[in-house]
Amino acid sequence: MIPLSRMHLAILAALTFSVAGCAVGPKYDVPASAASPVYKEAEGFVVAVPADTLEKGPWWQLFGDPVLNQLAESVDVSNQNVAVAVANYAQARAIVAQQRATLFPTVDLTGGADRSGTRGRNATVNSNGTVNTGGGVNNNYQLSIGASWEPDIWGRLRAGVTGAEASAQASAADLAAARLSAQGELAANYFSLRELDAEIDIVASTIEGYERVRQITSNRFQAGIAAKSDVLQAETQLAGAQDTALGLQLQRQQIEHAIAVLVGQAPSTFTLAKAEWKQAVPDVPTGIPSTLLQRRPDIAAAERRVASANEQIGVARAAYYPDISLSASYGTAGSVVSDLFRASTAAWSLGLSAAQTLFNAGATRAAVEGAEAAQQAAVASYRQTVLTAFADVENQLSSTRVLAQQQVVRKQQSDAADQVEAQFLNRYKAGQVAYTDVVTAQATALSARRSLVQVQADRQATAVALIQSLGGGWHADVGTAARR
Repeated sequence: MIPLSRMHLAILAALTFSVAGCAVGPKYDVPASAASPVYKEAEGFVVAVPADTLEKGPWWQLFGDPVLNQLAESVDVSNQNVAVAVANYAQARAIVAQQRATLFPTVDLTGGADRSGTRGRNATVNSNGTVNTGGGVNNNYQLSIGASWEPDIWGRLRAGVTGAEASAQASAADLAAARLSAQGELAANYFSLRELDAEIDIVASTIEGYERVRQITSNRFQAGIAAKSDVLQAETQLAGAQDTALGLQLQRQQIEHAIAVLVGQAPSTFTLAKAEWKQAVPDVPTGIPSTLLQRRPDIAAAERRVASANEQIGVARAAYYPDISLSASYGTAGSVVSDLFRASTAAWSLGLSAAQTLFNAGATRAAVEGAEAAQQAAVASYRQTVLTAFADVENQLSSTRVLAQQQVVRKQQSDAADQVEAQFLNRYKAGQVAYTDVVTAQATALSARRSLVQVQADRQATAVALIQSLGGGWHADVGTAARR
């Protein structure tokens, strides 16, 4: 350590601050990504103007189902995947605090005490009768306070802080993505469960009709009007419907268990009773493609990771320059404790140290190249995330439109199949057609009823997926927010 006078130290500090902030890292700009002015599949959709900085709100309330509202609100506090994301975000914020601490001096307080002694080889007797062993005992006490500081001349420490902040922002976006994923999965499973309830009712009603038809065929057989094969066909069809009902019950139980896990409950203690299925399908404003970059948490996370990787280039480049640190200390020492508080025993020092790597076989250059490659990989990942997001929206837009059209067609199909079933059954009772025609008509009618219910559930699931693809919500009454 080189001792410095106060004047020298003042000059050094002035020089330090004059060059501080000479960051060697590259300037960060948000990477360009592929985008189009409109969505290809957005014809007929309402345009919204979303804002990333605003609270999206409980989007699931758009479906008007109080049970779904209650379940979705419990995801935030009970879902364990969300809990993991919350903990990861807390850890990222702690890392930011650690990085910021490197910008400030470190102050240490140290103290110590020791006793040492020697024993002589030849003992003598003093005049007063005491024995002198020829040795001695020494006490030594020390107390000092010291400080050290590494001025961020080349911007290495600041780059580390900025990179940690970007990583924390990425973790916050990951948390939002985890919430949105869990909420979306819950809503999709909930609508699947309600759709299964509706299918179970349809099949149960069909089973009742099949039992009546079996009785009719049995009566006709006993009267010698129908063949035994009619009775067997009726029994086969009834057993098949009963088997279908059992399979639907199994599916419902499995989905109920999945919902229990999503809301953080043990499946053995969770029951979701049958309730009215509200088949509302909200109109989802799509916004313009550029707003997707501000709304989707996965895009935000990918962009923040690019920013973090960009700062790591500056950290790596700073290794080309010398490390400079300042230190100061003040302490006292003495053979008794009272000496620690005497000015005559005090000592102080000020110092400057500098270290420069002269040769490391290209390790610094390799570190910089590695950081640059990592940044390029992060940029590519960001652009891929953006492309995937656009594809998600386009897929859900097209699905929304087609499913709405399919519902109209399937409703017509179901109504027609119901009429055909009734007509063939009446004609069978009149002896005008064979029972195989009745069986075919009944199977077609059941399939059409179930298909209609399924497309209704698919429309709700697609609405959920579209909301997720758009980032979880929208606001039509605000201007586009500036990117963070």
